[in-house]
Amino acid sequence: MSNDHLKLYESSGSPNSRRVRIFIAEKGICVSRVPVDLGAKEQFSEAYVKINPRQVVPTLVLEDGTAIGEVPAILRYLEEAYPGTPLLGTSPADKALVTMWERRMELEGFAAVMETIRNKVPGLKGRAIAGTHGYEQIPGIVERGYQRIADFHADLETRLGEAPFVAGDRFSAADITAVVAIDFAAKALALPIPDGNSATRRWYDKIAGRPSFAA
Repeated sequence: MSNDHLKLYESSGSPNSRRVRIFIAEKGICVSRVPVDLGAKEQFSEAYVKINPRQVVPTLVLEDGTAIGEVPAILRYLEEAYPGTPLLGTSPADKALVTMWERRMELEGFAAVMETIRNKVPGLKGRAIAGTHGYEQIPGIVERGYQRIADFHADLETRLGEAPFVAGDRFSAADITAVVAIDFAAKALALPIPDGNSATRRWYDKIAGRPSFAA
C-alpha cells in the first residue's frame, strides 16, 4: 500500500523507530523514510526541532504538514488511516485488551530496558531521560533496571504460557513492543531471553519468522 505523502523521520538504531517500522511493515504501508542520525545529534538540529520540538524520534509527518510524535499516537493514526490488518484490536473489548497489554509491555519491559541503558551508557551522560531537558545518570537505576528486566522476562514467560500472543490469540502491537524490548536488552545489555523460558522462546521464534521482523 503506497503513500508517498507520509514521511517517517526515524533512526535505524532507535528501538522506538523500530516499533513503528514493524507496525508499518505488518500493515503493508509504504512511507518515505527520512533518516535522523542520532550519533551526529541531528535530533537537536534546528531543522528537526521544528518538526519535533521534543527532539526525539520517530516522527510521522502527514501530507498537510501535521507532525505526530510518540509511538502510540503514530500507531493510532496508522491503524485508523489504514484499517486493513488491524494491530490494535477489532471489537471494543479486544481494542481495550490490546491497549492494556501493549501498555504493560511498554511500562514493564521497554521502559525498563531504556532507563537502564540511558543511565548506564557513558555516551548518554547528561541525557538520562530523552527529551528537551538534561538529566544526570543515576547508577542505582541501573541496578534496579536489571531486576526490572528479569521480572519482565519472568512475567512474560507466564503470560505466554497462557496465550499464543501477548494480547491473546492474534499478533498485535503488544507483541511488537515486547519483541523490540527483548531484542534491545539482548543487544545493548547482553540480557537475552533466559534459558528455560520455553514459552517465550517459542513465541519469539514465531515473531522472528515474520517478514516485518527485519524492519
